Amino acid sequence: MSSKTTIIAGPCVIESAELLDIVARKLVEINTKLGINIIFKASFDKANRTSIHSFRGPGLELGLQMLADVKANYGLRILTDIHESYQAEPVSEVCDVIQIPAFLCRQTDLLVAAAKTGRTVNIKKAQFLSGLDMRYPVEKALDAGAKDIWLTERGNMMGYNNLVVDFRNIPDMLELVPTVIMDCTHSVQRPGGSDGKTGGDRRFVPQMALAAKAFGANGFFFEVHPHPDEGLSDAANMLELDRLEALVEKLI
Repeated sequence: MSSKTTIIAGPCVIESAELLDIVARKLVEINTKLGINIIFKASFDKANRTSIHSFRGPGLELGLQMLADVKANYGLRILTDIHESYQAEPVSEVCDVIQIPAFLCRQTDLLVAAAKTGRTVNIKKAQFLSGLDMRYPVEKALDAGAKDIWLTERGNMMGYNNLVVDFRNIPDMLELVPTVIMDCTHSVQRPGGSDGKTGGDRRFVPQMALAAKAFGANGFFFEVHPHPDEGLSDAANMLELDRLEALVEKLI
């Protein structure tokens, strides 16, 4: 695999230290076997869940400690998302990549705070924007001093409770930044379409990855879980952990 190819994987949300350990051990195993360097992803707070009753995660302080433990114990780089500007600085002390959620990608203060940390900033494309529209979030981050910016494709709203991926957004965003990630699991979502939760169909995750590669994507994002249907967030979309290695091999 090219040294320029980025693989991001991990559970949607921090559910427990045990889950983080299970996933981290598998990622280290894949890294060793395939000679790559997967970035570990998990959210400490899912602040944009559909329902007020949905599980959100352990919160900033405990969540960052758990991610720091993963980094110390397994030597993995870490990515997590922020939802408010004040979270950028403490997150930067643990994480190598700060992710801006799609719904928040035009929030100037959030972009500026992330950029000022000096960490890589991964900006997810909003479900209501085109690839070329992402020039403006990129400009905000650059103006605030960001040195390394990634953009992530995750589909566009097509009517109610459905996403459609226009893969032409990938080459369009490659005109703006050198690294464009395909979010292969969030792009199969049915937002809010499952009785107060987001539904989806993980069957299409491998095809999303392979199609994105054909359009020039040089990074791939997978939310994974040893038992996805038991996951506390994005259960319908996460890939089975034991299927990740074979899919990464196909991308190689």
